[in-house]
Amino acid sequence: MARTTGKPVSASIVERTEMVLPNDTNQLGNLLGGRLMHWIDIVAATAAMRHTNHVCVTASVDELQFHHAIRLGEVVVLKASVNRAFRTSLEIGVRVSKENLFTGERMHTNTAYLTFVAIDGNGRPIPAPPVRPVTAAEKRRYRDAARRREFRLQHRQRH
Repeated sequence: MARTTGKPVSASIVERTEMVLPNDTNQLGNLLGGRLMHWIDIVAATAAMRHTNHVCVTASVDELQFHHAIRLGEVVVLKASVNRAFRTSLEIGVRVSKENLFTGERMHTNTAYLTFVAIDGNGRPIPAPPVRPVTAAEKRRYRDAARRREFRLQHRQRH
């Protein structure tokens, strides 16, 4: 179960909004997948660094699926937080929604899980502070992060 020491998940929460402009879209007027991945990486890195108070680098990105197109003129809302810290790595969850500013409608479009590693001034991995989940949702994400980590480690051993 969760440790009683460490930092609460709430200390790492990052929310970023981006309006989809013409330069962000493909020929169909949809947000470029690469642009979204860039924004996801930035909010996840910010959450990791808020948690560790150190530079953190991207170690991996889990599968990313695009459930709904995000159109020109819509707003992308990215919300990231640390799900769990292991020894030197952290799993960051990012929830992506799109918002229509004319109707106020929001729709979940993506969920991404990224692994970051905290590093020192010499680029070497350093221990990450533990995460202290408080809410039921944070405790669920904390448990789920351990299962995803096990899967990642098994996958790495096979390849």
